[in-house]
Amino acid sequence: MSADVELPEASINPAQLGPLLVAWQRRSGRQDLPWQRDRSAYRVWVSEIMLQQTQVSTVIGYFERFMARFPTVSTLAEAPIDEVLHLWTGLGYYARARNLHRAAQQICERFGGEFPRHFADVAALPGIGRSTAGAILALAYDERQPILDGNVKRVLGRLFAIEGNAAQRAVEQRLWALAEACTPAQDVAIYTQAIMDLGATVCSRRNPACVVCPVTTQCLARAAARQHEIPSPKSRGSRKARPARACWWLLPIDTAGRVLLERRPERGIWGGLWCPLQFDTRTAAASYARQRFAVEVESLESLGTIDHAFTHFDLAITPLLLRDVAADERVMEPSGVLWYNPRDGAMRVGLPAPAKQLLDDLLG
Repeated sequence: MSADVELPEASINPAQLGPLLVAWQRRSGRQDLPWQRDRSAYRVWVSEIMLQQTQVSTVIGYFERFMARFPTVSTLAEAPIDEVLHLWTGLGYYARARNLHRAAQQICERFGGEFPRHFADVAALPGIGRSTAGAILALAYDERQPILDGNVKRVLGRLFAIEGNAAQRAVEQRLWALAEACTPAQDVAIYTQAIMDLGATVCSRRNPACVVCPVTTQCLARAAARQHEIPSPKSRGSRKARPARACWWLLPIDTAGRVLLERRPERGIWGGLWCPLQFDTRTAAASYARQRFAVEVESLESLGTIDHAFTHFDLAITPLLLRDVAADERVMEPSGVLWYNPRDGAMRVGLPAPAKQLLDDLLG
């Protein structure tokens, strides 16, 4: 704990929190999640990455399919990135999958395929920061490492009535100091799971279930009836309207039922995934169709609009269908273009969720 960070006065000593949460976890916490069975650093790592900004109920099926295909770090490292992204399709935040793949390759190159045991080595892997590294080592090896994910920030912020937003550096430093002080020397894995579970299932953001919380009588926010105010929102000003954007997807389909896709750049939305040819205007899509396939704009069939929400903006997608085009006999072209058949199980590629749904409806 940093010596210059002052802990708040509270009705609970930080050292008392561990035993209370460990007892609660054994009594009421989640104990049969897939990554809790046959626990290993690799399985914990994959689950922690999947759980970033994604609910447990959504992750379970993805985790089980991922483990069935990639049971070890080595199998993940050796797999084509397209197959990794294929199993991630629909889970969102695809940079997580690319970072998993890169980190697995680094683990094989630098650590002989064994997940590293030292904190600095774990935290330096792509996609892993301080809190995730601590969670992996605590859950897999029972090593005393504090964590501070979003759920833990909320629990500690309310319990000790920490004013301000957790994104502010000074507030985050106080929360890290509390996380360090509260992490027990014994039963670290159980405690770590407990404080994450408490934030996810009881001390929720909008409707905390204070009546069943194991530390409700010690919670300063509850005592002041301020559990709905802490943690503070990022901005107290009026929310700006979400930006709206539009694009057009061109779907050339050949006589064999294959559709032409292109790989998205790694940076930006749907990074590294295969996507229908995307254009900023219908005119640009029609011009490409005319030049590539020698067809007129009247041949384009509009399929309505697909509305898709991202974190910071809304996207309106208009698919334009072009049937029975003459396709190159090559399955994959060197320029990042692919003639894709969704009925061919051997073609395992990553697709954005709206593209997968559209192609399943059209060609599945």
